[in-house]
Amino acid sequence: MDKPAVEIHRAMLPLSWLYGIGVDLRNWLFNRKILKQHTFDIPVICVGNLTVGGTGKTPHIEYLIRLLTPRYKVAVLSRGYKRKSKGFLIVDTDSKVQDVGDEPLQIKQKFPNTLVVVDKNRVSAIQKILSIEKSERPDVILLDDGFQHRHVLPSLSILLVDSNRPVFEDKLLPAGLLREPLKGKDRASIVMVTKCDPDMQPIDFRIYTNGLDLFRYQKLFFTTLDYDSVKPVFPDIQSESIMLNELRKKHLFLVTGIASPAPLVDKLEHKTYNLYTKFFPDHHMFTKEDVQAVRQMVESVDDDNKMIITTEKDATRFRALPFLDDELKKILYYIPVRVTFVDDTERNSFNHKILEHVRNHQTNG
Repeated sequence: MDKPAVEIHRAMLPLSWLYGIGVDLRNWLFNRKILKQHTFDIPVICVGNLTVGGTGKTPHIEYLIRLLTPRYKVAVLSRGYKRKSKGFLIVDTDSKVQDVGDEPLQIKQKFPNTLVVVDKNRVSAIQKILSIEKSERPDVILLDDGFQHRHVLPSLSILLVDSNRPVFEDKLLPAGLLREPLKGKDRASIVMVTKCDPDMQPIDFRIYTNGLDLFRYQKLFFTTLDYDSVKPVFPDIQSESIMLNELRKKHLFLVTGIASPAPLVDKLEHKTYNLYTKFFPDHHMFTKEDVQAVRQMVESVDDDNKMIITTEKDATRFRALPFLDDELKKILYYIPVRVTFVDDTERNSFNHKILEHVRNHQTNG
C-alpha cells in the first residue's frame, strides 16, 4: 500500500513552535523531577498516544481486559472525556453517558465485572482505588489516555500510533495533530501501529520501523481492527444480529461521532453497494436536529431494505437520547470491533510481555 499523506496546516507552524516550547518545558520539569511523579505499588499500564484523534485506544484497552481478567482483577481509569460531572466516579452499567463519558460506559457495559473509574485527577483516583477493601481491590490498573498525564509514572507505557497518519511525518498542534514532539515516544516500552491493513507488505513494515526509529528496549507491534456482526442498538425492540456478508443489498447509512471513521468506511464499502455517510465530531452528543438530519437522509432513499450503522461508542450516546422514536430504533445497529495482530506470532509475544510485566511487578512489590 502507499504510505498515507499527512495534511499539515503550514500557516500554523509558528504557533506550533510556540506550543512546542511550552510542552518541552513541561517535560523538562518532569524529567528533572522538579514536577513530581507518583509511583504506586500496583501495576499501572498506560495506554495513550502522541496525537489528538482516534488511534484505537478503547479497543486496545478492551484487548488488555480480555487478556488480564482470567488471572487478575482489573480496573480501568479514564478521564471521562466530555462528561458533565466532576470528580471521582465509579461507572455502573446503568450510568448516564453524560455523567461518565461514552468510552468508560461502553467498557463497563461490555465488562460488567471490571472496575471502571473516571476522574481528571489520576493520582487522586489511583489513591482512592487503592483504598478499596483488599478483597475487592484490583491487581492491575489500566490508565486510559494517560501518556501526557505525567504526574502518574506508569509501570508500563503502551504508545499507539495510527498507521493512517504516521507520527514521524506529523507536526505539533495546531499545524498538525501531535500533542507533544515525536521524542516523547521514548517514554514508551511498547509502541503499537494501529488500524493497519491486514495485508501489509514488508515495505510497509520497514517504513514504520525506520520512521519510528525506536530504541532497542522498545518493542514494536502492528495491529488491525476486526469487525464483528452488526448488532441492534436497542435489542428490546430489534433483537436480530446480522452477519457482514448479509449487508450486500442493503442501503447502509453510516452515522458516526468518532475521530477516524475512514477504516470503517473502507470496511463497509466492501460489504454493500449502497453506502451513505454522515459524520459528526468525536464524542459528539447527538441533538434533535442531528437525528432529524439522519432521518431525512434515510427517507431520501425509496427502499425498505435499509439500516443505520454506527459504532459501539456512538451506540452508548444514541441509547441516552429520549427523543429517538421506535421507527429509527428498529433500524439502528452498531458494529463491534476487536483488535487483532497483523502477525499472529506478535500476538503471543505481546501477551507474554504484558502478563510477565504484571507478574514480575507483583512479585517485586
